[in-house]
Amino acid sequence: MAKYVIAIDQGTTSSRAIVFDKAGSVIAVGQHEHEQIFPRAGWVEHDPMEIWNNTREVIGQALSKANLTRHDIEAVGITNQRETAVVWDRHTGLPVYNAIVWQDTRTQPIVDRLAADGGVERFKAKVGLPLATYFSGTKIVWILENVEGARDKAEAGDLMFGTTDSWVLWNLTGGIEGGVHATDVTNASRTMFMDLKTLQWDDEILAAFDVPKSMLPEIRSSSEVYGLVNEHSLLREVPIAGILGDQQAATFGQAAFDQGEAKNTYGTGNFLIFNTGTDIVHSKNGLLTTLAYKLGDAEPHYALEGSIAVTGALVQWLRDNLGMISTSEEIETLAKTVEDNGGAYFVPAFSGLFAPYWRSDARGALVGLTRFVNKGHIARAALEATAFQTREVLDAVNADSGVPLTELKVDGGMIANNTLMQFQADIIGVPVVRPVVAETTALGAAYAAGLAVGFWSDLDELRANWQEDSRWTPHMDEEERNRQLRNWKKAVTKTFGWVDEDVV
Repeated sequence: MAKYVIAIDQGTTSSRAIVFDKAGSVIAVGQHEHEQIFPRAGWVEHDPMEIWNNTREVIGQALSKANLTRHDIEAVGITNQRETAVVWDRHTGLPVYNAIVWQDTRTQPIVDRLAADGGVERFKAKVGLPLATYFSGTKIVWILENVEGARDKAEAGDLMFGTTDSWVLWNLTGGIEGGVHATDVTNASRTMFMDLKTLQWDDEILAAFDVPKSMLPEIRSSSEVYGLVNEHSLLREVPIAGILGDQQAATFGQAAFDQGEAKNTYGTGNFLIFNTGTDIVHSKNGLLTTLAYKLGDAEPHYALEGSIAVTGALVQWLRDNLGMISTSEEIETLAKTVEDNGGAYFVPAFSGLFAPYWRSDARGALVGLTRFVNKGHIARAALEATAFQTREVLDAVNADSGVPLTELKVDGGMIANNTLMQFQADIIGVPVVRPVVAETTALGAAYAAGLAVGFWSDLDELRANWQEDSRWTPHMDEEERNRQLRNWKKAVTKTFGWVDEDVV
């Protein structure tokens, strides 16, 4: 009988379970969106219990659609929104507060306080990250300082922290009845607490943040058996054997295993990861140094990452907040009603600007407006914003690596948009390549789990699974490309310095 691997993809907007066969093909998908909670400007939250309930539901959906049972599943992989922080009571299993999402900017005062002694790069040499609201460390601090009783419970050893991979793993393996409290190196590298060299929590940094070490999960590799699914699940006794943060999982799913290989994921935000092999490379151009993966006892692989906060989320904003479109897919149809952006540029700095600027004082701006501009131009400007931001990150990667990429592998929901993909190729000046299996995030988690249990034998077998689906080559001439980039950079400067003491 054929066997399969199931991946749980706990993302920013939904949780999914996807069943893969040995060829890396999708057999069945279960998906359920969860509520996006915005208590005030700059705050973004999720309900961890809703996420856990949805996770159980989508597992059932996927198994049912494929007409499979736990006996058909060799292993479970987990991938997740990386910097979103959950803090829960180890005795009751209940969160003490909603999950604080990676996009959330409420912790800027904590960032400023920590940066007062040594600047925003105070810990960067050890952890590869600047002090920023993006990462989960300051989110834990906010909960300890603002949720009644949280500090005392944490000091007593009663609270647990995890990114959503840890939350799902702990619950799947039994929760308060012996659940495994662990994470992998890729997620740990997004907290600001893990030393890139030792792959362990750093006591000095934890002391600076005033976070008890007892809260933190054990750091493990990305591909090993962490534990078995508990008896109350449809997947009971199946080994959970792979964990990768979503962007690293997408890189793994794209078979970008070696130094010099890269991918760009188009989702809620955009994330370009460039594999630097076993070398730790510190960026001089606004990129993050992070873990790419670690397979069991093998040496870890590192990466440079360009993180963009808002890309697909801008399309959702046009849909949900402005009602310009009724479905996300309609953005392409609307954009194609015009030939260009009509002189309008949309910089979606809703959560500040991430790479390569790292400007927490920036906020979104739509510039270059005239009475000529209509909603078609705004739709096109929204799509182009994704491509322009990717170009800036790609320029930083090329500068840091010294070896310019000759093509860009892409994945994520937005790559179904052919108009965007063509403009992306035009504005970066190199081909854009889409794989046959676009679900590379979940596939990467499945690969990590399957390798750990011998479902797949080695990386060469996974490389052989990768197949090209579509390729877009640049058509724009250099003069026009330079003109558009110049205008985009001008637009970006208009977002700087918006946030001050009485504006959040």
